[in-house]
Amino acid sequence: MWWWKNKIFFLIFLGITALPLSSFAQREIDPEVPFVLKDRMYYGGNLGLQFGTVTLIDISPLAGIMVNEKASTGLGLTYQYYDDSRFQGAAGSSYGARAFARYNILPNIFAYSELESINWNAYSYAKDSFERTWSESLFLGAGYFAPFGSRGGANFTFLYNLNYSNLNSYYNEPYVFRVGFVM
Repeated sequence: MWWWKNKIFFLIFLGITALPLSSFAQREIDPEVPFVLKDRMYYGGNLGLQFGTVTLIDISPLAGIMVNEKASTGLGLTYQYYDDSRFQGAAGSSYGARAFARYNILPNIFAYSELESINWNAYSYAKDSFERTWSESLFLGAGYFAPFGSRGGANFTFLYNLNYSNLNSYYNEPYVFRVGFVM
């Protein structure tokens, strides 16, 4: 049954990425015009909800600045609440911060890098208990920007964690897929 879910996910992703590429999604930055910070700033983030055996609530706002028409950089925060009813004591929250850089290769296709640090409640096999720890992730990947309106849109990003370790990583897999919004 897992292969069927992956096919559905792939078809949805393919349908979204097959949308027409248009340059109106990008902000026009005229090098002749003086630098105005508010015109180059953008805001957004991710919101994730999952309920059931594993409950997860993710709130991850971000703020970025367009360096030029193709490059941007910014900072973000992450807060997650989780509760895994399969394990006693596997509930709590995690929090952290990230810095990212993005480069538009084509009007709606971009390269992405991110350094993220998350504080979470990890299980220690040596102590047979949960304890707070920090995990750093270095992501590299690419994404697709689906515009709506003059400044906003949705980002679909596929990332690979270069710091992944199955012993102490915050993420279960080295691959991460994110959907976020910006305005």
